[in-house]
Amino acid sequence: SDQLQAPTGKLCYEVRRGGVLIETVEECNLIVDNSKQIHAKLLGGSVTNQSVTTFEVGTNGAAPVGGNTAITAPFSKTVDAISYPAANQVQFNFSLAVGEANGMAILEFGLLTAAGVLYARRVRSVALNKDVDLSLAGTWTISF
Repeated sequence: SDQLQAPTGKLCYEVRRGGVLIETVEECNLIVDNSKQIHAKLLGGSVTNQSVTTFEVGTNGAAPVGGNTAITAPFSKTVDAISYPAANQVQFNFSLAVGEANGMAILEFGLLTAAGVLYARRVRSVALNKDVDLSLAGTWTISF
């Protein structure tokens, strides 16, 4: 029999310095415990501010755990676009331009609802030192 799978996430992005590709990342991420309440509210019709709309980067390199609720010292940005690549997927496109988050040692990434509730988190093993010549763009796909 078919059973519902817990949601999973995949974070994929490219880092460019001066427009030249210097790093490609494709990693699974943690869907945090708060996601359960978000899903329940959406299914029950309480939809105001429950949708994922925001991408954040931060400075905390601690390993993700289910109880994570925030990104540390975040730079926040509205996701660039939302699409549905398959019946069981939602994809969030995001980017950081050369003029955004400069001076930050980026160690973590997060997806958040419009109400600021953390949905998913991923941590880098080595800080990405954001500078004026560095940009990144990618997708964060949640599958059910």
